[in-house]
Amino acid sequence: MRRTMMKSKIHRATVTAASIDYQGSITVDSSLLKAADIQQYEQVHVFDITNGARLVTYAIPGDEGEVCINGAAARKVDVGDLVIILSFGAYSPAELAGFQPHVVKVDSRNRRAAHIPPDSSAPGASAEQVLVDE
Repeated sequence: MRRTMMKSKIHRATVTAASIDYQGSITVDSSLLKAADIQQYEQVHVFDITNGARLVTYAIPGDEGEVCINGAAARKVDVGDLVIILSFGAYSPAELAGFQPHVVKVDSRNRRAAHIPPDSSAPGASAEQVLVDE
């Protein structure tokens, strides 16, 4: 049986723009996408911390510091809102041995504040406890 697990997370990004007339998606700083192992056009879930809205869309790379909600989703998320961007994957039991997601925490300007790579291993530490600045 395959299990659906969180693969990637960009935590507490600040929405910098909203473009209702764009054809959907979320535009995210390309360096954040790379650090979180999120590919162009990959399905992502967006959780708005500020207002509780949740939506599913796809990611496209953007400029440094950019987090832009595009298309109809721009009606659910406002500029300045804090969001969590997640992607998920389906894994076999063998793939789950030692599995840890990519977690990228960002500051108020959407710069990477910490990266928790999937190979982080400290005795007794969870992925959320091991921070590696890059």
